[in-house]
Amino acid sequence: MSSAKSQLTREKIAAAALAIADLEGFEAVSMRRVAHDLQVGTMSLYYYVKSKDDLIAVMDDALMGEALVPSLPKDWRRAMMEIAKRTHSIFIRHPWALVAMLSAPPGINAMRHMEQCLEALAETPMSDKQKITLLAMVDDFVFGHALREAATDAEIDMELCAAQLATGAFPRIAKLFGASRIDAKEDRFERGLRALLDGTPSRLRRSHSK
Repeated sequence: MSSAKSQLTREKIAAAALAIADLEGFEAVSMRRVAHDLQVGTMSLYYYVKSKDDLIAVMDDALMGEALVPSLPKDWRRAMMEIAKRTHSIFIRHPWALVAMLSAPPGINAMRHMEQCLEALAETPMSDKQKITLLAMVDDFVFGHALREAATDAEIDMELCAAQLATGAFPRIAKLFGASRIDAKEDRFERGLRALLDGTPSRLRRSHSK
């Protein structure tokens, strides 16, 4: 048995696959390519990873391991902020995962991530349904913002815009952008997340009490 083969683990295989996806995109990931980068025969991988679906599962589990917070703050809002920011950062580092990992079955680290989320909310007065609803809303916000961050800004046809603004059909846009371009604040992820966490629990309690 070669030295490289004897040192294989599911974790090392996942790390190699993630590195390929980060560098070349998820489409470049294959059992053959991972084996090549690890300098082992393709068949050597099958002892640790049974199929391409299993490879995707170990990749997802590695990503979810990155989502785990080393130590949760005591305050539930701060704890949820830390979890959400850490999850968001994963998709900024690995934007391909936003779509490619949707089919991956939950692994042990996904379960640990969920356990941390429930731990963060354990001392709140929210019901189980309210907790799950809040976590789903936070996930929606994190994924949506990460998708927007991963998107390439479209080129703006300034001549077309100027011509349309000159018609007077878009007075509010002309007033807002007529003098110069205005960009949204860079910290809008944390601002939006904080607003969600500050306002949502009370609204959930009101809606679920009806």
